[in-house]
Amino acid sequence: MNRKEFAKSTGLLVVALCLSYTVNAQKNVLLDHFYNQEVSPKTGKPFHYTWDDQADSGFSQFGELFREQGAEIAMLDAEPDALNLKAAAVYIIVDPDTPAETKTPNYMNAEAAATIARWVKKGGVLLMMSNDKNNAEFDYFNLLAGKFGMRFNKELLHPVEGKKYEMGASVAFPAHPLFDGLKKIYMKEVSSISCSGKAKPVLAENGKNLMAEARYGKGYVLAVGDPWIYNEYIGHSRLPEDFENMQAAKNLVRLLLTGGVKN
Repeated sequence: MNRKEFAKSTGLLVVALCLSYTVNAQKNVLLDHFYNQEVSPKTGKPFHYTWDDQADSGFSQFGELFREQGAEIAMLDAEPDALNLKAAAVYIIVDPDTPAETKTPNYMNAEAAATIARWVKKGGVLLMMSNDKNNAEFDYFNLLAGKFGMRFNKELLHPVEGKKYEMGASVAFPAHPLFDGLKKIYMKEVSSISCSGKAKPVLAENGKNLMAEARYGKGYVLAVGDPWIYNEYIGHSRLPEDFENMQAAKNLVRLLLTGGVKN
C-alpha cells in the first residue's frame, strides 16, 4: 500500500514518510489524535505529543526514529475502527484529554476498546502511555487497558522538583529488549500500572509498576505510566548526559516494529 492509499483508506493525516529500509520498511505507525487533541492557546494549532510538534511538548524526535527505521508515520484524528486501523502495524495512544485540557474531550468507550482489542488480537502492536493523576484521563482509558489485564492508577510517582533530575531516575532494569545497553532513564511524574491475567510488569520500583506488557492473541501491548520520550526529555536539551532516554526510545521503536516481546 502506498502513501496515498494509506491516507485515503484510513482517513488519516499523514505527516511523514521515509523511503529508507532498515528494520521494518513501510510499516505504518499511527499516533492517536482523537483522544489527545489539545490545541495550543498561543498558536491555535494542535500540539502536545504530536508528530509535527517540534517544541518541548512534541513527539517530532520520536517520530523521526520511526522514519529512520523505514516506517511511515501518521496521525489518526478519528475514533479508531476496523477500517482506519486495518493498515496500521503499530497504534499509539498517549495522555487522553481531560476537560481542563480540551473543552469537549473524546473519551474511550466500550465499542472502541473492543475494536482496538480485536485489532491487537489479529497481530497489531499497541502502545499506551498515560500520565500522572493531574494530567490525564483514567476511567475511560482503563476500558481499553483492562482488555489486556492492565489498569492505570491515579498516582503520581517520581515527582521532580525543578532541575533535580535524579528524582526521576530509574537505574535498575530487568532483562528486556527495551533496556538493552541502558544504565539510566528519566521518567517524571508517572502513574502506576496494575497487572492481572497475562499482563506482567516490565519496569517496577518499590512494588509499583511503571511499565507493563502483554501478549494478546497474535499481538502485543506495552503500557507506560508517562509519555516519557517527548522532545523535552528524549535527549539532552534538558537532561544531564548520563540519562539515556534517546537510546531507550530507539530500543522502543525497534521493539514495536518487530512485534514486541514474543513470550
